[in-house]
Amino acid sequence: KIVLILIISINLFGSLKESMFTLYQNKQYKKACIKGASQFNKFRNNEGLISLYGFSCLKANFIDKLSIPIVILKKSKDARSNAAYFSIILMQKKLLYRSLLDGEDISSLNLPTTKHIFSKVFDLYSKLKNSSSQNSYTLIDEEDKDIMYKLYTQKHKKSYLIVIEEFYKNLQVKKHIYR
Repeated sequence: KIVLILIISINLFGSLKESMFTLYQNKQYKKACIKGASQFNKFRNNEGLISLYGFSCLKANFIDKLSIPIVILKKSKDARSNAAYFSIILMQKKLLYRSLLDGEDISSLNLPTTKHIFSKVFDLYSKLKNSSSQNSYTLIDEEDKDIMYKLYTQKHKKSYLIVIEEFYKNLQVKKHIYR
């Protein structure tokens, strides 16, 4: 009986890994993140799957779901690197949320950054001298002047969302909503 249980659990784990990887490859990040969250205990010791889960959640704009991978990813160099990357973006979200909603000045902060869109917008916003008291912010990408971001908060139930609209030559190409 023990051998049968072991074989079944290996097959279930293998199919979970394959399923999440397929969802990620097919750019179904939200589904991969949700599946990973619901099945997390089955792969909590597999840093590769934890990283896949983290990147799926990041690409699905579920930044708060990065907190668990941040804590767990520590056994290998790649895992620690991924944890640090996730940590930067999560910290930026919390600081930006505080600044946009509470008027906290973040212009004096000198923090690490990433190439992720949230980091780009955070960096551009944090360079503003008088960033409080506006409803929205228009930010021009420093590397490509044809790219513009519109940053604002939106009331949602009892809290607020951070919204980043991404434009290329004044045409909206993507809208990112962060809970």
